[in-house]
Amino acid sequence: MAYSTRMAAALSGATVGQLRTWRQDRGNGPILRPELTAKPALYSFRDVLALRAFAQLRQDVSLQKIRKALANLKKIGEVDHLSSYSLVADGDSIVLVGADDHATDLVKRPGQRVIATMADILQEFAPRAGVVVPHLLHPKQHVSVDPETQGGQPVITGTRVPFNVVAELMEDGIPPEKIADYYPGVTADAARDAASFALYVDSYGIGTRSA
Repeated sequence: MAYSTRMAAALSGATVGQLRTWRQDRGNGPILRPELTAKPALYSFRDVLALRAFAQLRQDVSLQKIRKALANLKKIGEVDHLSSYSLVADGDSIVLVGADDHATDLVKRPGQRVIATMADILQEFAPRAGVVVPHLLHPKQHVSVDPETQGGQPVITGTRVPFNVVAELMEDGIPPEKIADYYPGVTADAARDAASFALYVDSYGIGTRSA
């Protein structure tokens, strides 16, 4: 599966500008270089999970601390894809939470407790004023993201119909009640959700913040 920079931003909550900055090598390596080697950049589902975690961390800690935590992660021998790790903010520090709930501080001191899980990363959150990032797997009631369906591209729930195909039909003037004439499994409510999600994704067309 492969997500464009815009879609990766929309699903993760990071801005396009942040993704651009985070894949640059500032001396200690990039925060996240996409798994897929392509130009323009394409992101995997695992990349999106990691980016979503970083976007949530940025609500509480600085980019400098995130870079330091990632550098220390490598120093302790952890070199798997970043989506494999649970990195959570603990006050003004960042801790690595293991499968046994053991927390290892990556910035300042030994971690004390688990304050986030993968389930938290999937949930809706607000990284910036006026921006609400929807649930990763269910961004709308009738729009779903499943790595096993259509390469992980958002689809109408219960179908294999890409949301953007439905949104484009509505942009062409087809009313939501008539979308079923083209795709019988798509209800009017699902069509409206597809159009709404398309507007959300389009809002990530220009990056305004890069840190």
